[in-house]
Amino acid sequence: MSEAILRIENLSIGYDAGICQIHALRSATLEAHAGEVIGIVGESGCGKSTLAAAIINLLAPNAIINSGSIYYQGTDIFSLNKDAQRKLRGQDIAMVFQDPMTTFNPVLTLGDQLIDFQQHLEGVSISEKRIRATNLLARVGIPDPSLCMKRFPHELSGGMRQRASIAAALLMQPNVLVADEPTTALDVTMEAQIIHLLRELRSDYQGAIIVVTHHLGVVAELCDRVYVMYAGQVVEQGLVDDIYHAPKHPYTSALIACDPAHFEEHTPILPTIAGRLPDLMNPPQGCSFAARCVLANELCRTTVPPWVKISQTQSALCHKASQ
Repeated sequence: MSEAILRIENLSIGYDAGICQIHALRSATLEAHAGEVIGIVGESGCGKSTLAAAIINLLAPNAIINSGSIYYQGTDIFSLNKDAQRKLRGQDIAMVFQDPMTTFNPVLTLGDQLIDFQQHLEGVSISEKRIRATNLLARVGIPDPSLCMKRFPHELSGGMRQRASIAAALLMQPNVLVADEPTTALDVTMEAQIIHLLRELRSDYQGAIIVVTHHLGVVAELCDRVYVMYAGQVVEQGLVDDIYHAPKHPYTSALIACDPAHFEEHTPILPTIAGRLPDLMNPPQGCSFAARCVLANELCRTTVPPWVKISQTQSALCHKASQ
């Protein structure tokens, strides 16, 4: 496999809560290569969005980077000055945010904003930028893109706004596209359309795509490899087939068991994972999932689990992963 375009190493991020710190991300490590789609999946509060925001270094003001690095084409993003980081955003690493209602400025037309997003293009006239933006709106499936360019964001439906968000992110042909919960704010019909759009785009988009979601169906439809997160940690990583058909971490198994798409018979009660997420102000001494895991023993509760390599493509953070 080629050298990773994006590589995250042992990244730990907390949020200052006054008298204590919330450890939202703990020693997360992952990488993305050109031409592949990476899925980051886990329940709410597991650190997915913090990880996505860290990739473009747009963290909240009270965020604290405790350790780790993010390398884009071998360069540590955190080591760059603010001007260099601003040039990196949009041009090399772009992001589709989860709320299409707030992606655009409400007092400017969509066309004006899409033209402004191309400000770093040198030697390209405004008319050429308008043509590029119009063509890309057509590419993402927006009907009558020339008319859409003249509209304000509130005149578009949620699905059209999310399509326009994807178009805006692709305008500068970035090497890394991060989609943070791209279908969360949409209804089922629009969700299916956005998934179909992203599936089409991957065929002619040569960069890496990182899809952050809690929806296992989105991962199955789009992704090549998956990173499963729990309580701020990456607990398992592998190919989609590895994760879905032979999960090795108990949390991954429990997450898949709760997916309605796996039900073969009618059931009046939906399965859930018993217990609650651990307190990230005071993370557990051992495995974060031990309190909810039916396989946990005293070792799990008191000792940090090792990374166990299952195969060349799969590994898990679990004492029992090799058993």
